[in-house]
Amino acid sequence: MTLPPGLPASNSSQVCKLHKSLYDLKQASRQWYSKLSSFLISIGYIHSQADHSLYIKVSKSEFTALLVYVDDIMLAGSCLTEITHVKQFLHNKFKIKDLGKLRYFLGFEIARSANGIFLNQRKYTLELLEDSGLLASKPSPILIDPSSKLSAHDGQPMEDPSVYRRLIGRLVYLTNSRPDISFAVQHLSQYVSKPLLPHYHAAIRVIRYLKSVPAKGIFYPATSSLKASAFADSDWARCPDTRRSVTGYCIMLESSLLYWKSKKQNTVSCSSTEAEYIALASFSCELQWLQYVLHDFQIHLPQPAAVFCDSKFEIFLAHNPTFHERSKHIEIDCHVI
Repeated sequence: MTLPPGLPASNSSQVCKLHKSLYDLKQASRQWYSKLSSFLISIGYIHSQADHSLYIKVSKSEFTALLVYVDDIMLAGSCLTEITHVKQFLHNKFKIKDLGKLRYFLGFEIARSANGIFLNQRKYTLELLEDSGLLASKPSPILIDPSSKLSAHDGQPMEDPSVYRRLIGRLVYLTNSRPDISFAVQHLSQYVSKPLLPHYHAAIRVIRYLKSVPAKGIFYPATSSLKASAFADSDWARCPDTRRSVTGYCIMLESSLLYWKSKKQNTVSCSSTEAEYIALASFSCELQWLQYVLHDFQIHLPQPAAVFCDSKFEIFLAHNPTFHERSKHIEIDCHVI
């Protein structure tokens, strides 16, 4: 590595010898995680089995949660004294930098008030617009053209596919706070191996849509009740190349949106009932996992989550998985519901 500014050197051919690395060595991340995890466990924290980046500490009247992403750590809890002690322990062990109250974390902007918490990625969105050269472009009110049907074979190939891949990769990260673009980004991400010009033009339309509302995000009110509701849906054989269906679902805690996903199914469904049933089965597993995470946060739902779907046959199958013409092709793993 080159010499940092201000370090005197006897000649210009000198370089720094790197003793330890956090990012470059293949085993560096594993060793760092192992060392940090063993240290947190030694001071009384419990490793969550539902989320391996989450550590919790529970006492009679105190609760502290610690979330880790490589070397970025977010602390939350009900006791300020415990949070101060943890930061001091971490500083003595690893020499951390305390950034104060949470306002910016991994591209997410967090605004807090007495009414609740607002989460968005405005700065990340504006940087995406600037890097794409579309900061001065005309905003688009439509996310994706409903009349266009993208295919893996119709269109001219791009001269530099890496441009499309970088753009889709950044859009995928943006879906963490923008559920409104999840379906479009999922649809475009299946063409990253061999992108065509129509795929790139559709991605540009998504960027122009983001320009119209760059600060859109999610608001979590402070007065939400513990009433969970979930919504699941699926299309049927819409993909012209694979004829596989797309699953979409979201989970809400009253008016707070906690979880959402749009993903293509792994198999081809023989009927719309089967596609809807597969979506509901995979969604039920995610709902069960979310309940495990809430349990780690000492949050217990007073009643089962209400699941909503728009297919009567799917509801009938969930209550009575009868072997008949509509369900005989469905694999047994779907019956986990």
